[in-house]
Amino acid sequence: MEKNTQIKQKPHRDNSDVKAPSEQRLTVSLISAAFFGALGSSFLYGYNLSVVNAPAAYIKTFYNKTWMNRYQEPIGYETVTLLWSVTVSIFAIGGLVGALMVSFLIKVLGRKGTLLANNVLALIAALLLGLGETAGSFEMLIIGRFIIGMDSGVSLSVLPMYLGEISPRQIRGFIGQFHSIFICLGVFIGQVLGLPEIFGQESRWNFLFGFLAVPAILQLCVLPFLPESPRFLLMERRDEARAERAFQVFLGRTDVSRELEEVHAESRAQSTQRSVVAMDLLRKRAVRWQLITVVVVMSCYQLCGLNAIWYYTNGIFEDAGFTKSLIPYITLSTGGIETLAAIISGLVIERVGRRPLLIFGFSSMAVCFSLLTVFLNFQDRFSWMPYLSFVSILALIASFCSGPGGIPFVLTGELFEQANRPAAFMIAGTVNWLANFAVGLLFPFIQEALQTFAFLLFVVVCVAGAVYLLLVLPETKNKTFMEISQSFAKMNGVSDQTDTEMQDALERSRRLQTDTHTANGIKHTDTEMESSF
Repeated sequence: MEKNTQIKQKPHRDNSDVKAPSEQRLTVSLISAAFFGALGSSFLYGYNLSVVNAPAAYIKTFYNKTWMNRYQEPIGYETVTLLWSVTVSIFAIGGLVGALMVSFLIKVLGRKGTLLANNVLALIAALLLGLGETAGSFEMLIIGRFIIGMDSGVSLSVLPMYLGEISPRQIRGFIGQFHSIFICLGVFIGQVLGLPEIFGQESRWNFLFGFLAVPAILQLCVLPFLPESPRFLLMERRDEARAERAFQVFLGRTDVSRELEEVHAESRAQSTQRSVVAMDLLRKRAVRWQLITVVVVMSCYQLCGLNAIWYYTNGIFEDAGFTKSLIPYITLSTGGIETLAAIISGLVIERVGRRPLLIFGFSSMAVCFSLLTVFLNFQDRFSWMPYLSFVSILALIASFCSGPGGIPFVLTGELFEQANRPAAFMIAGTVNWLANFAVGLLFPFIQEALQTFAFLLFVVVCVAGAVYLLLVLPETKNKTFMEISQSFAKMNGVSDQTDTEMQDALERSRRLQTDTHTANGIKHTDTEMESSF
């Protein structure tokens, strides 16, 4: 038996998984979970940000026609404006409601189970939005937008949590960036499908909304065959057998004892803790600076001005001399730059780190907003100045997607341990959607009062965010969740006892691994004994 064990272990000795955890390989299951998880979640959020732009005039015409059929009189300008504003903004209200539901849903259904159940909302919304015109009901469109907002509110919290928990720490940032990439891809596809040659016509605009069902159905076809989060199964369901199988599937190897022991070590360090609700987390001193950091980053994510930039885009393009018929095609360049920048960010995040990308992104946005303000104020004097404004917009979008566009969601999952993570995502989601709603509600008034100087407010937000991150945020690249928590311990002023318990748990884990491998005749260095998670 000893010999057999020794022979079986030899391949592991030469395997890169054992010798260099930093070279953790991607597996089909891990990529499938990230791809189809993001397709049915992040993609839909991005798609719904852009999909209402192309058919706006046709939807208003539909509102007027429906009003005439009901009341035998044309709809008033104020009424149609109100209905359209509600149709657009209620998406954020639905997102807030969805974010508030997250903590309860993942406790009952788990991470993967919540993502699957969430597709029901997407399918209902697709039916309401796609059939609203046929039924002659603008109420169906408004309710559909609210429901798809709920879907996005749930998915924007649950997907980053799921991806963060199933990803080895060496590639956790890369896998987490699927979330950002698919948001940008959703925006781009929404712009493409809204072209006049496809669905951007009065007779076809309802197909734009019916398309919502496609990503949801694709996710429903694949995700059930992939495992639940192994950390959730082990720490919250106490199901070690299923957790072990999940680790094996996602890591692509049978020996996952190191990963199991690392999660056990974290569980022992949190043995006195239970899953907390949002109010408990707000009062918890041990996570004070993690929570402040998440609130700051999520606020800057929405208040940095990228959503507001779309108010000026068409006007800038028109001033640059582009005809209205060409503007939809030129606008595709913004979606293309978004997607390309997000992909590049995903490829370099594990080398560069989260902190540098965030600081670079916000700093670059501050510079671009400053330049855009100058260009907008001088574009009437020089015929070539609007082109510089257009270049500034593209640079703004690239800066946003290089870091601020996706890393805040990765960070939210990394800064909190298992017991605190659901409540943290609920708070982060609430801040995200409230800030989203505030920008949509207040920016038109700010724009009217300050004109082109309104962008200077975003310069202040971006600079403040970059300075805060420079002073407070530690790098989380290639660290375990316990190591990240320890890096905040002194800042939070927590007692040394908690820190000692974590260190003892990790030391017991290392000793157990050393004893196990020594018994099998395998000698490891400290690096070799580190867990992939």
